[in-house]
Amino acid sequence: MITRSIVAPRALGRVPRLASTSQRNYATVTETPKRTHGGLKDQDRIFTNLYADHGADLKSAQKFGDWHRTKDILLKGHDWIISEIKTSGLRGRGGAGFPSGMKWSFMNFKDWDKDTKPRYLVVNADEGEPGTCKDREIMRKDPHKLVEGCLVAGRAMNCTAAYIYIRGEFYQEATVLERAIQEAYKAGLIGKNACGSGYDFDVYLHRGMGAYVCGEETSLIESLEGKPGKPRLKPPFPAAVGLFGCPTTVANVETVAVAPTICRRGSSWFNAFGRERNSGTKLFCISGHVNNPCTVEEEMSIPLRELIDKHCGGVIGGWDNLKAVIPGGSSTPILPAHLCGDQLMDFDALKDSQSGLGTAAVIVMDKSTDVVRAIARLAKFYHHESCGQCTPCREGSKWTDQIMQRFLVGQGRPREIDMLYEITKMVEGRSICALGEAFAWPLQGLIRHFRPELEQRMADYADKVGGQPLAGGWAADSAKKGLLVSPGQ
Repeated sequence: MITRSIVAPRALGRVPRLASTSQRNYATVTETPKRTHGGLKDQDRIFTNLYADHGADLKSAQKFGDWHRTKDILLKGHDWIISEIKTSGLRGRGGAGFPSGMKWSFMNFKDWDKDTKPRYLVVNADEGEPGTCKDREIMRKDPHKLVEGCLVAGRAMNCTAAYIYIRGEFYQEATVLERAIQEAYKAGLIGKNACGSGYDFDVYLHRGMGAYVCGEETSLIESLEGKPGKPRLKPPFPAAVGLFGCPTTVANVETVAVAPTICRRGSSWFNAFGRERNSGTKLFCISGHVNNPCTVEEEMSIPLRELIDKHCGGVIGGWDNLKAVIPGGSSTPILPAHLCGDQLMDFDALKDSQSGLGTAAVIVMDKSTDVVRAIARLAKFYHHESCGQCTPCREGSKWTDQIMQRFLVGQGRPREIDMLYEITKMVEGRSICALGEAFAWPLQGLIRHFRPELEQRMADYADKVGGQPLAGGWAADSAKKGLLVSPGQ
């Protein structure tokens, strides 16, 4: 590296800028204090009725700020609403984390106003991810936030109507939400001339049949049209050809529900929470081996340990009893305890840890947990839920389920662990929808962090049966019994 001498200025008759004898690298900048995130104040919470402190009816909702000056928001127009959502830094709360303002802007393509077809907002309320239980809390206790959110998001995209596709098992949630929709119609808040703004907008509730794959946007659209819930190939994307062949945007319940509050309180308010590119508040649903499982709204980028200790009363038996955490719902890779202490809960930090925020469904496992059994159960779930349309997912989920059932009792060889990992890598990125990654990533996390447990199971099994099993699950004495086994074994 070439360095510049500080003697040169003196030789030219100029006074040197640095009189201090301490050396300083010219590339360094003044260190800014590191900000810690978390400790969201009550006045900054968007979901004020998360614990059913008041009613879910229209009057109670209005008393706590819902439907306040919604007409003014609508009259500002679609460009202003989308600009606010973009500036707020809101990213999709359904798992993918795509910037919401950008996604909504795709609906307002060139000459959109000359297109005579209807335009739809579809709200994904098919919350089927194991461990995730945030959207049902919104629908059951804060339904008017979702209904108002549909109106504001619909205005941003100039939609004709919104379809809320709710999971069929959510009977109570569907009842409460339908009542809220009827209240909003009766008060003139939606329907013809919504809120007196001159904008016509309808909201419909559609009950699905509970298929996990219908959480994928094009599968959801197919199901909404009355077809089997199987994903479509893209392009064309839903913003161009979606529900009934019309421009459509599919958005998550939480993403839509926070839009009115962002527009009312300002994008800079929402953007002030969390780290850069990870803005806002977030609903976290924590379950498993904690003293007080709960769904709580907190600031993005809150440390995982603070989230568990402050809101859940800590891990059962103390933090030292923690074994692993699945940080974002069952489809995100598991993290061992030694990575959880300093882990920040946002999209980028969890990606750096080779996991993901997903739906922010935190599943806590203490040292009593059989991690291999837990991941094997998830492998069975994803095998059952695969729609079977594409070969990598249909066959891969079946093979990985069968392999994990053998690994569960230790019936396997250590080299088969690498074979399992190879199968997951071959599926990843090669399926039509994200269900391929959903069953591959938990297995990759298990192998990455808990391989010794798999190997110990295999060693114990070999000691028990008096020999190491042959590859493919055959017993050690299969060849002697004349069974047809692979050559070379």
